[in-house]
Amino acid sequence: MAAMSSALTLAFHGAGRTVTGSCMQLSVGGASILVDCGMFQGSRTLEALNAEPFAFDPPRIDAVILTHAHIDHSGLLPKLVRAGYAGPIWCTAPTGDLLEFMLADSGRIQESDTERRNRRRDRAGEPPFEPIYTEADALQAWRQSRAVPLEQWFEPAPGFRARLWNAGHILGSASVELEAGGVHLFCSGDIGPDNKAFEPDPAGPAGFDHVICESTYGNRRREKFTMEQRRDRLEEIVREASGQGGNLVIPAFALERTQELMLDLAMLCRQRRLCNVPIFIDSPLANQATSVFAAHAHTLEDMDGGNIFTHPDFHHVTDVAQSIRLNSVSGAIIIAASGMCEAGRIRHHLLHNLARRDSTVLFVGFQAKGSLGRTIMDGAPRVRISGHDVAVRAQIRRIDSYSAHADQRELLDWIAARGAIAGTLFLTHGEREGQEVLAELVQQRDPALDIRLPEIGEIHALPAGAPARRLRTGRLDIQAALGTDWQNSYAELATGLKQNLERIRDTEARRRAVEDMRRVLESYAAHRERRKARRVLEEKAHRS
Repeated sequence: MAAMSSALTLAFHGAGRTVTGSCMQLSVGGASILVDCGMFQGSRTLEALNAEPFAFDPPRIDAVILTHAHIDHSGLLPKLVRAGYAGPIWCTAPTGDLLEFMLADSGRIQESDTERRNRRRDRAGEPPFEPIYTEADALQAWRQSRAVPLEQWFEPAPGFRARLWNAGHILGSASVELEAGGVHLFCSGDIGPDNKAFEPDPAGPAGFDHVICESTYGNRRREKFTMEQRRDRLEEIVREASGQGGNLVIPAFALERTQELMLDLAMLCRQRRLCNVPIFIDSPLANQATSVFAAHAHTLEDMDGGNIFTHPDFHHVTDVAQSIRLNSVSGAIIIAASGMCEAGRIRHHLLHNLARRDSTVLFVGFQAKGSLGRTIMDGAPRVRISGHDVAVRAQIRRIDSYSAHADQRELLDWIAARGAIAGTLFLTHGEREGQEVLAELVQQRDPALDIRLPEIGEIHALPAGAPARRLRTGRLDIQAALGTDWQNSYAELATGLKQNLERIRDTEARRRAVEDMRRVLESYAAHRERRKARRVLEEKAHRS
């Protein structure tokens, strides 16, 4: 990117055609800022993008504005600091408080995952992996956070003015209003739904040159539930699970979703609609996040005049030994992270409960394509967890009304409330199907509006009062990483392979089937090598 250009430019470094890795770079007059610096989550191929070098020079970034503390928006800040960024990270005060725990936990995960990979026997003698960043890097990033109140103008970098507006998504979440180079734009961050627990409805001004809006649920309209109706549904599922005698296992994001569940469960217990059901919060990070919620309880809605986070029916699990002892428990509610089942203690609980017909798994949050949670929710009969093939016999349930994201109708209303948009509406942070549906509906409402679905790597010039001009196309190599990847396909094949072979009753026929599969793989690999060698020869001939 031409850093010294007087025109405002916008580069998308993440969240293009996917819901993770949010990161945008805005540059004008030699200054550059980032809005978010998030981690990619989902398939192993997508997560590999986290280890790539940044598409910009970190020491030359002047400031970061962070919309909220979720890892898909904040998770690469420690890597940014490790790479030489020494500037401020502007955010709301609650977001800064949450970052201390969120980033430190992520740093510990990076270190432990790297150590585990280096211990693998098949890597003996190979150069060791290095973590993307460490806990020390994470804590340094947190120390660079700078709190700013909502709706108060500040100057994050030369040539930029900014204001934060409540986004209604999670504690501390914000949308970002920016003025730079004579251009007025608005970055949604993640937008919360109407009437969400704890948070007031999203807010923001109207009349912009350009708007960047998330589109997570662009193709979904949720059935409207009041908070009481949601609690009725939760009570019904808890009673059904208890009646079967097994556990109710709830994968939940440590930040906000766990606290919303605690709110509803505490109210049901207070009303004596749930009695004698042990409730375990098995997530050290969730317990730390809950302490931040408790500290800000006086600012939260729906608290019913008290601090529900200290309810006596909650058992906060801290160490690993306590978590392992839950293997012998039945008839309990176990809430554990991560929300998409990709890491953390939830995998341990799924390993011990998915195969039990008397257990129930309840999903209360978005499950990205390629994640273990999405695979289970989509009805896979078997899954692979930490090297183990696990049959899915548990009851699978879902409650959509816990979502912290606006649905299609709410997104349409939010976009309409930002109008008129004189230039371009960019739809980010969504999967292709949802973005295309949302774009079509917005276009029906406003046929003249310029709408873009940017890909990772795209760069646009943002003029005042006119549509954006694309300066660079997106990275084609990333498209294959979005959604499911070959490792998802391998896990699906591997988990059913033994059962499929056992359907072949003749032992010799089974052996021939295995040999046939081996020959197919070897011939495919050989074919690829021949094609590669042929291309090299053709390129040499062309050059000569």
